[in-house]
Amino acid sequence: MTDNNSGRATAWLVCLLVAAALYGNYYVYDSVGPVADLLQQQRGFSDTQIGMLNAIYNLPNIVLILVGGVLVDRFGAARMTLWTAALCLAGALLTAFGPDFASMAAGRLLFGIGAETFSIATVVAVADYFGKRDLAFAIGVTLSVGRLGSFSADMSPTWFASSYAAGWQPPLMIAAAFAASSFAVALVYWWIDRAPARERAAQGIVAAKANEGFAWRDMLHFGKAYWYLLGLCVLWYSVMMAFRSTFSIKYFQHAHGLDLATAGEMNSYVFLAAVFATPAFGWLCDRVGRYAPFLAFGALLLPIAMAVMALTQWSLWWSTLLIGVSFSLVPAVMWPLCSKLVRPNRFGTAIGLMWVVQNAGIGGANMLAGWLNSRAGASAQNPAGYDSMMLFFGICSVLGVVCALLLWLTAGRRDQEAATHKA
Repeated sequence: MTDNNSGRATAWLVCLLVAAALYGNYYVYDSVGPVADLLQQQRGFSDTQIGMLNAIYNLPNIVLILVGGVLVDRFGAARMTLWTAALCLAGALLTAFGPDFASMAAGRLLFGIGAETFSIATVVAVADYFGKRDLAFAIGVTLSVGRLGSFSADMSPTWFASSYAAGWQPPLMIAAAFAASSFAVALVYWWIDRAPARERAAQGIVAAKANEGFAWRDMLHFGKAYWYLLGLCVLWYSVMMAFRSTFSIKYFQHAHGLDLATAGEMNSYVFLAAVFATPAFGWLCDRVGRYAPFLAFGALLLPIAMAVMALTQWSLWWSTLLIGVSFSLVPAVMWPLCSKLVRPNRFGTAIGLMWVVQNAGIGGANMLAGWLNSRAGASAQNPAGYDSMMLFFGICSVLGVVCALLLWLTAGRRDQEAATHKA
């Protein structure tokens, strides 16, 4: 499909459409953090409840995301992107207009059911169109545009100051509007993919996937390197998403004395750095043909950043820089590397399994971090109450580095990666 100019143009068009769809999806996911303090002040939500709003996004995916990966392999990336974008829109609307905590939590639950399978479908979509050529770069571009959504959510207190001044609900209504735009772009991608889908069917690619079927025992045949990658995935994302997307803005306000707009802006620079650095790292990995060393280096930066924030009085710029590089490098390498460790017709399933455990970790980390803060009475008056949360995040991030090093020793030596790159 990508051997001629027309095919390459279509591939990059699909990449940009998928990236635009991710933009809206990421904005909605990160829309809770900026309103966390408002929800506490205006609705009386506790830190445990605020943590639950993001944890409940992850909890159903402990089971459903693996099913989602299988469904992507079975029905194709385009259809699953469209169907799940519709679920995400419904969940965002319910979160914005829910009259109480239970309805808001139900909206986040519905959004989570759609969003993680949606993310799998977008990665598989890029892999479908790019194969091994420029795959890491294309995934990096997709993720970087998607992360502009997270950057925009963090900047929203500055960009939409009048909405935040009006209370907790208008910012979430803006998030619902971004979910609607994501659905619209997914519809365009599905429309464009119809002809290539027919071409793949004519070549027997779809039939081969459908006829082979799925067996749970297939997962047992994933190699040791895949399981180390899975371990890194759950530990690294648990820290990154639970801290950065739920508690970081409150932590910056209470423990470092920043106001809401400044805290949101500081948090947003993690994603602004990733917008430019992720595709650059992906391009570099494609050219060098090495993945595990880059992955280990990116993982190492996260516990260093946690230590800088918790144990020093250094400027938050330093920890933001470290987290930004880590957040750029690890995903840029992780998903292309996964595609090289498993068979192509099990790529969606392999990602699904990783995200099953990842969502369990993120959901558990959100709940545990919220409980630790509530138990210690973490607040602007008691910033030391956040110490136990930061210790928890530090331990998890160090264990993630251990998994990255084991992966490097197992399948990341130069000769091993060279063989995989040529395969």
